Amino acid sequence: MAAAAQLGNLKEEATCSICLEYFKDPVMIIECGHHFCRSCITQSWEGRDGNFPCPQCREISSGKNLRPNRLVGNMVEMLKQLHLPPVKPPEENLCQKHDEKLRLFCAEDQRMICWVCRESKEHKTHSASPIEEAAEEHKVKLQEWLLVLKKQEGYFLESKLKEEEQYKTMRNKLRTEKNKIESEFEKLCQLLKENEQALHRRLEEMEKKMTMIENANITKLSNQITSLKALITEIEIKSEASAWELLKDVRSTLSRCKNVKIQSPEMVKIYKVMVTLDPDTAHPLLLLSEGGRRVRETDTWQTLPDTPKRFTLCPCALGSEGFTSGRHYWELQLLQEGGGWEVGVAAESVDRKGLFTCSPEGGVWAVQRSGGQYEALTSHRTPREKPLKLGVYLDYEGGLLSLYNADSMELLYSFPQAPFTQRLFPYFGLWRGAELRLV
Repeated sequence: MAAAAQLGNLKEEATCSICLEYFKDPVMIIECGHHFCRSCITQSWEGRDGNFPCPQCREISSGKNLRPNRLVGNMVEMLKQLHLPPVKPPEENLCQKHDEKLRLFCAEDQRMICWVCRESKEHKTHSASPIEEAAEEHKVKLQEWLLVLKKQEGYFLESKLKEEEQYKTMRNKLRTEKNKIESEFEKLCQLLKENEQALHRRLEEMEKKMTMIENANITKLSNQITSLKALITEIEIKSEASAWELLKDVRSTLSRCKNVKIQSPEMVKIYKVMVTLDPDTAHPLLLLSEGGRRVRETDTWQTLPDTPKRFTLCPCALGSEGFTSGRHYWELQLLQEGGGWEVGVAAESVDRKGLFTCSPEGGVWAVQRSGGQYEALTSHRTPREKPLKLGVYLDYEGGLLSLYNADSMELLYSFPQAPFTQRLFPYFGLWRGAELRLV
C-alpha cells in the first residue's frame, strides 16, 4: 500500500497542472519553482507584455524566465516505459454530496448546486439560476469592479509619482543648502569649524529622517499597487475562464474588491505630527494626563500658577508646539462629549485672560459641538455630522485648515484662504465633563 501511494505521488509530480498529461519538454519558472510543459506555459502567457503569473501559485514574474529541467524529463520517460497513465483529478463539476452534475447557482449562498440540492430544505427557499446565466451576471459585476480597480491603480501610480517628485525637490534643496554652507564656511576662520560640523550633522539627520519617511510612503504605495495589479490580473483571468472556474470562489474575489477603498484624503496623513498639550496654558478646570496626551474638564478648581500663557476665564488649552510654516496633521479621539468641545487652531495672540470670539476674526479656526449641534465656528455657523474621531490638517503657507472624520477621512469643514500671519497652536476647548485623547 505504501509503495502504491508513493508511486501515485511520483506520477502526480510528473503531471503538468495545465494539460493534466505527463510533462512534454518540462520547464521551470525560476521565481517560484513550478514546472509545466513548455508549450502549455507559453500558450498560457500568450498576449502578455510585462507581468507573467504562474498558473499554479499566481506569483508574478517580470519576464519569461523558463529553465529546462532534464531531470524531470528523464523521470517522465521512465514512467512512460512502465506504461502508467498520468494522474487525473476527479471531476470537479460534480456535487460532492449527491454526485450529481452542478447545474445551478444559489444566489443566497453564492455557490453552485445540483438539482437534488435545489429541492433540499437548505436551498428550497433560495433563489437559484442556471450556471451560465449566473456566470454572465457575475461577469458583468467583475467587469464593473475591474474599471473601479483600474482607476484606483491610476490614482496610486499618480500619487507615487507626486511623492517621488516632491522628495526629489526636497532632496535637491537640501543638497543646495549643503553646498551653500560648505562654500560659506570655507571663507571663515578655524574658529567657526565646529559650527560647520554641527550644521552638517543636522542636515544629514534631516535627510536621513526624510529618506526614512519617503521610503515608508513609497513602499506603502508600491505594495498597494502590487496588490491591485494582482487582483486585476485575477479578475481578467476569471473573466475569460469557464463558468465553473469563474464561480468557484467568486465570493472571495468580490469581497476583496469591496475592501479596496479609494481614500485620497489619506495622503494628508503623511504630515502627521506628535501633538501634546501645554500644561502652562491649561485652564484650572482642565485636568491633563501625564505626558499631555489626554485632557478632561472637571468640577474641581486646581491651584495653578497664573502665568501669562494660562487661560483663566475660558476652559481652553493649547498644544506645546506652535507652527509658523509647513503642513501638519494630528488626530484626537472624543472620549466624552460632556457639555461640548472645540477643536482647531488658535493664534498666539488669542486672549488668555478674558472672553474672546471663537471665530477666525478672533484668531480661532475650529469646529464646535454644543447643545447637540456640530458646527464650524465662522461668522455663519455651519452644522456638520457627528464625528467619532477628528483629524486636523494645517497648511500654513496655503492658508488652509481642514477638519476630517478621521475614521472615514470624510472632510467635515475647511477654512480656505485663512490669513495666517502669527504662530498657530493646536487649540482645545472643553466644558461640563468633556474628555478627549490625542492619538
